[in-house]
Amino acid sequence: MAVSRVREWFYSASRVLGAGCLFFTMANAQAYDRITGHHFASRSEVIAQNGMAATSQPLATQVALDILKKGGNAIDAAIAANAMLGLVEPTGCGIGGDLYAIVWDAKDKKLHGLNASGRSPKSLTMEHFKKLELEKIPSYGALPVSVPGAVDGWYMLHDKFGKLPMAELLSPAIEYARNGFPVSELIAYYFELNKKRIGHYPGFAETFMPTGDVPKKGEIFRNPNLASTYEKLATGGRDAFYKGDIARVISAFMKEQGGFLEYKDLANHTSEWVEPLSTSYRGYDVWELPPNGQGIAALQILNTMELFDVEGLGYGSSEYVHAFVESKKLAFEDRARFYSDPAFNNLPINMLISKEYAKERFALIDAEKAAKRYDAGPYEGDTIYLTTADKDGNMVSLIQSNYRGMGSGMIPTELGFVLQNRGELFALQDDHFNAYAPEKRPFHTIIPAFITHRGKPWVSFGVMGGGAQPQMHAQVVMNLIDFGMNLQEAGDAPRILHSGSSQPTGEMMEDGGYVSLENGFGNGARRSLVQKGHTLREVSGWFGGYQAIMRDPKTGVYYGASESRKDGHAAGY
Repeated sequence: MAVSRVREWFYSASRVLGAGCLFFTMANAQAYDRITGHHFASRSEVIAQNGMAATSQPLATQVALDILKKGGNAIDAAIAANAMLGLVEPTGCGIGGDLYAIVWDAKDKKLHGLNASGRSPKSLTMEHFKKLELEKIPSYGALPVSVPGAVDGWYMLHDKFGKLPMAELLSPAIEYARNGFPVSELIAYYFELNKKRIGHYPGFAETFMPTGDVPKKGEIFRNPNLASTYEKLATGGRDAFYKGDIARVISAFMKEQGGFLEYKDLANHTSEWVEPLSTSYRGYDVWELPPNGQGIAALQILNTMELFDVEGLGYGSSEYVHAFVESKKLAFEDRARFYSDPAFNNLPINMLISKEYAKERFALIDAEKAAKRYDAGPYEGDTIYLTTADKDGNMVSLIQSNYRGMGSGMIPTELGFVLQNRGELFALQDDHFNAYAPEKRPFHTIIPAFITHRGKPWVSFGVMGGGAQPQMHAQVVMNLIDFGMNLQEAGDAPRILHSGSSQPTGEMMEDGGYVSLENGFGNGARRSLVQKGHTLREVSGWFGGYQAIMRDPKTGVYYGASESRKDGHAAGY
């Protein structure tokens, strides 16, 4: 039965059957017509006064809330939730990966940025890739492995802001790892995909197939090796990972696999506190972290979109989609050329995120025609996301990932986690800003975000999903500010994804790439986009995963929202 006919049936039934049946008909009709808000929203926002957590997995959200109720702050809750996610969602994150965070400190009323991404092995050189005659670093195996920075990131956050002992923060994940948890449908799906990709590597079957196959929906999964690793961190601190037995196991395992990551690479690792960067969008300040991540691409997109009358164009119109896609193309050409480790390059960041530069780039956009490609500007000079907030006003925006779901496939002996494959994102062209070099941080896709208004914290948010992340950050901001959506609606609203831009690995955009639209964009808009020269392509599962917390500046009340496309869960107390 067509949706319109179903609606008509419910309304007719309520009139014919009378008020006594109104509850039944309205309850069923909610699948099609919401009582409040936009029809596409999956649910209402979560509202609470004392604390809030939004993560990509319900059990992790509950762990975060438990920590808050025990007297922990938002930073403690974020660390505990991330540790839990490394267990319950190893298909997207874990301590073999990297971490970035933006923290609003209620005491000094300031944002702090943390770059906890790792560097390439010192003994691996560009010459090695040339000897192998590779044009691109492989996705899996030993070669793309870089130093995992997540654990150091936890301890950097904890040393600066934490309240409860680290052992208490890791305790819930340790208990779940030993006793087990039921696997969700989505994680079971990703387990199956990763079995095909990396299931042949040593340690995968032992760690993730203890019954002979990857866990299915509803099956209890245990990871005793990860529990033991977490216990070593709880008693030995960050040095247990980077200078102790864990580091020695990783080094020996990588040598056995023909890799280059060594003990000294781990021992020499450091994370870095960085200053978040911002742009003003219609009176709101949107904050991202500087490269080696891609966060400033969202700022570049917003700077260009601010020059359009976005509200006037209308959400879902072909004119809006066209303006967004062309703005994204412009930003991503700069991303492909410039975004890299600032320790190795003099990056033109101030130019790239300036309003003057946005005006220059805006002039290149043809309102009636899609560009096949843009040149970068002239040079002058899977994943998890979570957010937490506490009763004192502290807020954390944190993102953490292995890259490519479960990473490289390298699972060090009896440690219970996979090492990341971020090194795949280096370019193998000598003259590229992101060219491979020893002890260099690769270009990174994972980015946390934050919005302030008049100097006060407003929204902590993020969207998982590789190159989709800056695009979705910008869309969330416009949904909130231009289109007046609430926090849940801003994440649930159908999304625009442009793919095929030039990449920091050296590949160049061909024929303008292609546009994918989620269900909800009308046929008229789709036809108009094709007429403007856009190529439309249907994709599934590439539109990211969203979590957010908003703070009411007057009352201090928190609003939480989470992703309907994944297992996301927001809760407060």
